[in-house]
Amino acid sequence: MRVDKFLNVVNITKRRAISEDMCKSGVVLVNDKVAKPSKDVKVGDKITINYLKGSVSYEVLAIPTTKSIPKSRKEHYVKEL
Repeated sequence: MRVDKFLNVVNITKRRAISEDMCKSGVVLVNDKVAKPSKDVKVGDKITINYLKGSVSYEVLAIPTTKSIPKSRKEHYVKEL
């Protein structure tokens, strides 16, 4: 699954367009490398987002198969590091 879509589906960002813009501006890293929006994520990957006030890292635990997931199921797909 694309990194921009993954961030949207697991409720890290509100819209896919925001995820895409974040990737294009270079603030999203997958395994410590700047990621393009089309970068595929796999189970075990580490996603880091560099915000103005600091960075947040997530580990991919599972790839969603549906278009969206409930916010209560977020911890089944990502773990904040």
